[in-house]
Amino acid sequence: MIASISKSHRGSNPRPGEISVAMHGVLFLDELPEFDRGVLEVLREPLESGRITISRAARRADFKAQFQLVAAMNPCPCGYLGHYNGKCRCTPDQVARYRGKISGPLLDRIDIQIEVPAVPQEDLLKQADGEASTAIQARTEAARQRQLVRQNKPNAQLSVTEIDRYCAPDAEGEALLRQAITRLNLSARAYHRVLKVARTIADLAGSGNILTAHIAEAVQYRRMDKNG
Repeated sequence: MIASISKSHRGSNPRPGEISVAMHGVLFLDELPEFDRGVLEVLREPLESGRITISRAARRADFKAQFQLVAAMNPCPCGYLGHYNGKCRCTPDQVARYRGKISGPLLDRIDIQIEVPAVPQEDLLKQADGEASTAIQARTEAARQRQLVRQNKPNAQLSVTEIDRYCAPDAEGEALLRQAITRLNLSARAYHRVLKVARTIADLAGSGNILTAHIAEAVQYRRMDKNG
């Protein structure tokens, strides 16, 4: 199970589950809406605090659970919504119910939400022309080093007070973010997460300041807010 108690030991001593086993690593959940709603809601506490508390009868156990959540899901029940060949036959209500299996509070805690369109067959045969992995690794390591020098921790671990100090955008970026809050009805939690993502985008670009372009890109990464 995802929670820090194994199915075979429910009711006895709590034991570390998948989110604790993934400590300082990645927890990947495929077909996210197919998980039980109660199981998904368990993720909210550790994503926020980095810990999970399990209470069973007279026993209580705390486990560390600092992990990176990566999840994937289809755009609709059949998986073909938006496909270039028009194969999807799902109704709007079916799509809404499918996406509604992921609660708003859980989505709030997912920093980056992107749609990956189907790749046309002719594009699959083309030779890749993307950036080399070594170049991406070097840029990522440099960005992380900037964060450690600036605040002695990665951006993901910044508190609200530290976000106000280290993630303040320029005037135009702040105005754009205010518009996004109104248009997307962002919560306070989502607002702070957008700022942390924008700070990371700026670090990857080697920019000391968070500019309008960085805010715009961070907002674009909250696709589920737009579709909700």
